[in-house]
Amino acid sequence: MARAAVPPRSSHPTQPRGAARPRRRAASSALALLGAAALAGCGGGEQAIVEAIGERTATVQVPPSPASTVPAAPQGLPPAPPADEEAPRTSATAPAAAAGREAAAAARRVPEPQPTVHVTRATALRSRPGGPAVGRIAPRTQFGSPTVLPVVRHSGAWLGVLTPELPNGRIGWISARAALEVHRSAWEITASLGRREIVVRRAGRVVSRFPVAIGSPSTPTPRGRFAVTDKLTTGSDTSPYGCCILALSGRQTRTPQGWGGGDRLAIHGTSLPQTIGTEASLGCLRAPTGAIRRLVETVPLGTLVTIRA
Repeated sequence: MARAAVPPRSSHPTQPRGAARPRRRAASSALALLGAAALAGCGGGEQAIVEAIGERTATVQVPPSPASTVPAAPQGLPPAPPADEEAPRTSATAPAAAAGREAAAAARRVPEPQPTVHVTRATALRSRPGGPAVGRIAPRTQFGSPTVLPVVRHSGAWLGVLTPELPNGRIGWISARAALEVHRSAWEITASLGRREIVVRRAGRVVSRFPVAIGSPSTPTPRGRFAVTDKLTTGSDTSPYGCCILALSGRQTRTPQGWGGGDRLAIHGTSLPQTIGTEASLGCLRAPTGAIRRLVETVPLGTLVTIRA
């Protein structure tokens, strides 16, 4: 596995013709939009660590701009009724009444869209709200994508975000007064290592479910909460990464002895489809070609990815 070579940077994604350009929000507007809702405290010849892709002339798929992929307004979600509100009583038959109750319960389960921020100018990354700087967040990732981070906490004028600049499980803090564009995403990805399966949801509804290969016993896939940082294409369905790569903010903490390459995690295709459903990788999640292609085409940057046992 070779050390990464950063692909050439592409020009900043442009807005679709006729689309309204997002307005940069001031700190007060950003915090108002975030609000309290939705905020809470690769083996067999495959170079499984994403940072090796530069050696394979991977091309960056120019992702849609965060403004078009992750709308600033909620994506047409129905408002959830209060938890103590009963379904209205009607003269409907018992089956119809039961169906109404089920629909109301389903509405209550619709999650709030996940706030994300597009960093448009470099800003300091801090260890805690107002604390010492531990790094900087650039407006572009190392693979040339716009930097879009999920906001998982907030404290006053500080936003807690997930970023590959910090170890797994750590939350970094950026100022809400930084140059940011705030958006919301209804997408989420959950990976079950026990079932060796990924489930993709939008607005709480399952839109895709597919098997994956997971890390081997000696190089297990790390568990935790991560974020999609880049959407990349390799130019070939038969590359060790298949057609496409969804790079994550997480890192493999148990790389093989003597390994001198990168350690970034990813969901990607594979040239060894027979390994899907097994413990075969160095930590990444190998997916069927059709499934990973759909993910790259639909899931926005900043989407939360939860990997569970």
